[in-house]
Amino acid sequence: MDSIILLFIGVAFTFGMLINLTGLPPMVGFLLAGFTLNFIGFESTDNLVTLANLGVTLLLFSIGLKLDIRTLFKSEVWGGASIHLIASLIFYTAILFVIKQLGVSLFAGLDIFGIVLISFALSFSSTVFAVKILEDKSEANSLYGRIAIGILIMQDIFAVLFLTISVGKIPSIWAIGLIALPLIRPLLYKLLDKAGHGELLVLYGFFLALVVGAGLFESVGMKADLGALIAGMLLAGHPSAKEMARSLFNLKELFLVCFFLNIGFGGLPNVDHLMIAAVLLVLLFGKIALYFLTLSKFKLRSRTSLFAAFSLANYSEFGLIVASLATHKGWLTRDWLIITAIAVSLSFIIAALLNKYADAIYDHYRIALKRYQATRLHLDDRPVRVGDAQILVMGMGRIGVGAYDALKTTYGEKVMGIDYNHLTTLQHREVGRRVITGDALDSDFWTKLQLTNNIKLILLAMPDHNGNRYAAEQLNNIKNCSFKVAALAHYKTDEQELNALGVNLVFNMYEEAGAGFARHVWTDFQAILGKSPQKMDL
Repeated sequence: MDSIILLFIGVAFTFGMLINLTGLPPMVGFLLAGFTLNFIGFESTDNLVTLANLGVTLLLFSIGLKLDIRTLFKSEVWGGASIHLIASLIFYTAILFVIKQLGVSLFAGLDIFGIVLISFALSFSSTVFAVKILEDKSEANSLYGRIAIGILIMQDIFAVLFLTISVGKIPSIWAIGLIALPLIRPLLYKLLDKAGHGELLVLYGFFLALVVGAGLFESVGMKADLGALIAGMLLAGHPSAKEMARSLFNLKELFLVCFFLNIGFGGLPNVDHLMIAAVLLVLLFGKIALYFLTLSKFKLRSRTSLFAAFSLANYSEFGLIVASLATHKGWLTRDWLIITAIAVSLSFIIAALLNKYADAIYDHYRIALKRYQATRLHLDDRPVRVGDAQILVMGMGRIGVGAYDALKTTYGEKVMGIDYNHLTTLQHREVGRRVITGDALDSDFWTKLQLTNNIKLILLAMPDHNGNRYAAEQLNNIKNCSFKVAALAHYKTDEQELNALGVNLVFNMYEEAGAGFARHVWTDFQAILGKSPQKMDL
């Protein structure tokens, strides 16, 4: 086996583990590993670049699998992305022009076109890093997470337009045919139904991401990564889409290690490079402030605006593409490619720290931040009220619905269901169930949930143990309430974990299923089976 590959793996694991022990995301360690390998004389390889690109493609495909395209049409997404891009462009251009007038080295040779070009590159945020942060926090489906991802997609569209104009490469006439992709969705759905749950499902995911998505878009002159994202969006409504995302998760994470390593190979800096990169890092906080102020204008809560801003608080790898293109065309010197690489890498570390301590930062500056919050909040960001309900059922799947219906026969309208899918909520309401929309895995939901002393019992009926566990953790943080909590579990270890979190009653589905099945059979067939000579208590 290639000794260089073994070295790369060993160094990446060592730095990743050390950083993980500090509580920061391992990706920061992978960045430092790339810098270290670069410092001791190693360079990126073609294989590393290929694997890095594969990781990015799979990441965007996975996001597409979970993305509701309607998010892009929300004013806070397309409006926020557009306003922020213009505001950032003005902000960076003005600051960099002032620095040029001060005669700082490497700025003296920049003309106004070069300054605007650098400002444009710095206005973008990293799709890969932001999405990775949101996934690690399990908040990609939160309101602020959806807004951040939507803004990133809009930025990708702006990037496609820039590259098309700057390179002078107009997409092929066949690119028009891409608008017909939704027509093949029924076929893609049928193939997903037939793919099963094993290796064929994983291979089908690769086929969609690399062939139907990236390959097809690239062949007609469009951005390959955008194609992978759209390919995922074509399957987003299928019940097995989340299973496909889970099946690709570990492979995607492994390939993304190569991406962060590769960023660290951007070039060896000198003192001037480091000083200018440090200035750009300071200016990053101006970019964050612009995100916060822009999103606040769309009537979002201060917390939502701040968390979305922190998710986008970095410079983008697209900046490296712009710098590389500008260097190739003679618009910028190679110094700016190295500076951009350093600024992008260090911005990831800043963003990781901000996101790690986001809750603490918000709590500390809550009063000051709320001054920017609108009086009448965005419809999706208003408090979640449960009214006079006494029993809450979180998770209106088959088990949750069964529990809801059984409780309703006794307690009537005092029972309320909560489900993360708004379409499911509407369907339940049509048949007379009292259900509201809320995602128990979304930290935003818990900050908006307004429980009253009327609540006596909360049932955690979500099919995923992680959801029930997270909800139990959040319920533990609610003070001055005397409600009881019951939850589902699949395994004994899950049951023990929920009990340790203070859940009053845990129903082990697998252990109880046999007894429930026996009761059901005995009820229907006792006339045939007759009485047992032994006492039977079913």
